[in-house]
Parts: sequence; structure tokens; C-alpha cells
Amino acid sequence: MPLDWSDVKEKYGAGFQVPTCAGGKFLKVARVDDEAIHIESPIWSAKLHRVNLEKGVALIEDGTISRDPGLFVEDYMLYVANERATSVAHILRDLEFLDKTETFSIRC
Repeated sequence: MPLDWSDVKEKYGAGFQVPTCAGGKFLKVARVDDEAIHIESPIWSAKLHRVNLEKGVALIEDGTISRDPGLFVEDYMLYVANERATSVAHILRDLEFLDKTETFSIRC
């Protein structure tokens, strides 16, 4: 199922605390516009671009990128963009595109 940006805007548009894949912390989504999800912490801010998120989901769906959150990060940086891949993993896991596992997987 492709990434539905209207669902993203509805869920995160007014701000949201996304649970991290591990560690019991949260990623702060400040807002969402038509081009990106805006994330921030007390010391930095960044954008997760829609075009990259959509490409990442398409590659998950076709099996190119792993659904395992740990392996996803490596794949996302290789196939999509080196754009806060760990933060993308938190978002896509929350949207149920990635597995809920909290274990570390090794690719041989």
C-alpha cells in the first residue's frame, strides 16, 4: 500500500510524539506540509521530504528495502537518501510499514 500523504498530514499535521523503535523515547514531529514532515529536538530541526518517504515505502512494498527497522536504516541510506534515516524508521514503523521488532538483525 503506498504512502497516503493525507493520512500523514491528518496524523502528524498538528504535531505528534512518535515512539522510537527502541529505547522508549520519542521523536517530535512539529508539523507536516505538502513537501515534508518537519521534526525537531531542543538542539536541531530537520525535514523528512515527502518524495523520499514515498520512494522508501515503494521500495519496502516491492521488497527492495527490509521491513526490519535496523536493516531499513541501512537500506534507506543506500537506495533513497541519507536524510535522517533513523527518524524515517521511527515514522514508518509508527505508520505500520516496518515491523514492530526491537531486536537487532544481522545481514550476512
